[in-house]
Amino acid sequence: SISSTASATCARPPAGTADPVPTYVNATIREVIRTTIGGDKVRIRISNEFGDRPIRIGAAHIARRVAGSTIDASSSRALTFGGKSEVIVRTGTVVTSDPIVYAVPTLGDLAVSLYLPDSTRTTTRHALGVQTTYVSRNGNQAASGTFAADTTLRSWVFLSSVEVTNTRATGAIVAIGNSITDGYGATPDSNRRWPDVLARRLLTSSEPVKAVINAGISGNQVLTFGAGPSLMARFDRDVLTQPGVTHVIVMEGINDISRDAANRLSADDITFAYRQLIDRAHERGMMIYGATLTPFERLMPQLEAKRSAVNEWIRNSGAFDGVIDFDKVTRDPAQPLRLLRLYDS
Repeated sequence: SISSTASATCARPPAGTADPVPTYVNATIREVIRTTIGGDKVRIRISNEFGDRPIRIGAAHIARRVAGSTIDASSSRALTFGGKSEVIVRTGTVVTSDPIVYAVPTLGDLAVSLYLPDSTRTTTRHALGVQTTYVSRNGNQAASGTFAADTTLRSWVFLSSVEVTNTRATGAIVAIGNSITDGYGATPDSNRRWPDVLARRLLTSSEPVKAVINAGISGNQVLTFGAGPSLMARFDRDVLTQPGVTHVIVMEGINDISRDAANRLSADDITFAYRQLIDRAHERGMMIYGATLTPFERLMPQLEAKRSAVNEWIRNSGAFDGVIDFDKVTRDPAQPLRLLRLYDS
């Protein structure tokens, strides 16, 4: 089993939401997930990691999405948990559905529908979905082909991954980072985050088949709990325990620098954390790549010096198995502290 797609969960509510923790009762949530590789079996993971009470899933279905909230009803299949259609997800835990035989499309849209019969606080979510989630308050609509949504969200709720079985796949790549990886600034519902581009390029190349997992959390930091658990805290959850992972790309650190108002963090603090992640990945036999931090013109000179020092360490220390130089690619050669307009969202 390999995660064809996943979302890193956190407790942060989406910006601009009137109710910071929306509560639904007798409602169905339909969430759209873009696959990377396809396969012939599928299962999902549901997380209540940040919940303050158990949640009950009254029904769960998976189907191919046609458009908007509409699914191909002929492709809809019920998901079970230990052979049962309902499941209680206890506080702080994750449950996995039973795998089913299913033709999972490559680079296709799947709709996962979860029926919430009881009053449910949607505390555990991936805040920046850059993908529309549909909510119906008209009871159990999990199997409905047409889905009359009275609310839409730009978050994924409770759903933490869709895992597929593909005998041709040679592994999975986790792209872990902050808003740049998560897709901040990308057009909603367009699947234009950089890990989406990577997934498409890999599938049209001569490379062996690999899934690409986006484990970005907008606002995330390497060392400090902020928008979700720090990278140091969540690395096991979002990388090491994901099935089938062979490669990791780390692109994070700019928030640690830019938000360090007291200037207590040094470049050495960040690179020490990178070494910790490298060691943990190598213990599992994974290859781990470092991505340089992109230009940030508004940084004060002393903070820009830290960014530069971190990037030089990534490029020249030899600690990572490889380097992807996002800074070099995206900066304006005439003004290297600025992004090229092409890449500036």
